[in-house]
Amino acid sequence: MENGKKRLAVLVGCNYPNTRNELHGCINDVLSMKDVLVNKLGFERSNIELLTDPPGSSIMPTGMNIKAMLNQMVDRAEPGDVLFFHYSGHGTRIPSYHGFKQDEAIVPCDFNLITDVDFRQLVNRLPVGSSFTILSDSCHSGGLIDKEKEQIGPNEDNPKSLPTSPTPKIIPFDAILHHLSSISGVQSSDIGLHMMEVFGKEASIKFQLPEAEIDHRSDSGILLSGCQANETSADINPMVSGGKAYGAFSNALQTVLKESGTSISNRELIIRTREILRAKGFHQHPCLYSSDENANAPFLRETS
Repeated sequence: MENGKKRLAVLVGCNYPNTRNELHGCINDVLSMKDVLVNKLGFERSNIELLTDPPGSSIMPTGMNIKAMLNQMVDRAEPGDVLFFHYSGHGTRIPSYHGFKQDEAIVPCDFNLITDVDFRQLVNRLPVGSSFTILSDSCHSGGLIDKEKEQIGPNEDNPKSLPTSPTPKIIPFDAILHHLSSISGVQSSDIGLHMMEVFGKEASIKFQLPEAEIDHRSDSGILLSGCQANETSADINPMVSGGKAYGAFSNALQTVLKESGTSISNRELIIRTREILRAKGFHQHPCLYSSDENANAPFLRETS
């Protein structure tokens, strides 16, 4: 804790065990990040909430539980506080209600999608002078805070590529639609109808108020995404790594943090993480979305 200000974190790792969508390294990603937060970045263990999905877990990382933890963290925030959310798990893209674009979302263990609009709403609630950093190691994670300014975006060498990663952290939209329609019993291609039928008021605000526009009220949001919006992020199986499983982005970023001083900027952190992934042959390009000031601010450090 610096100058009496709080440093709060919510860490979510979804491996989807015993399902066709199973991943291997996501829980390891957030457990490793917890150690970095405590040992390197001055977080107190009591201010870190951890949600993972091993068999028998008492609190599962459902959409409702994740949003509840995030809302509680924002509710506690005061000017000068540093908030952090690390998500490692599946991501997806869903049709936008506005034109032909697609919107980004993360996929909690119960498929109750949390969308870019939900993250924008959380950022808008922050008190002035606080910050909210989101690190999303998931497919299509670029742009996960709606309308946040792009600082380091699509790779200029090949911006339209969508290569296959070792195990991509993606559940395609059609698979999500099929899963939800099997539960809802609704015959429709409109995912919003299925989300409202299955999850009701716990569904994303995007589906509750699809025509509502949420203003961009602040510049307190900082997104470090594992890849571009049109790319996938890799999950490394221990059979491939020869050791423990991990997410390629989370592992590379944590390597940079362990090797650097405590004042590395968000911009430099993403640049160096890209370099590690490129050197290891991964076809994903982490991105940074934030205000100009926060792009050059130290990662998870007070700016003043």
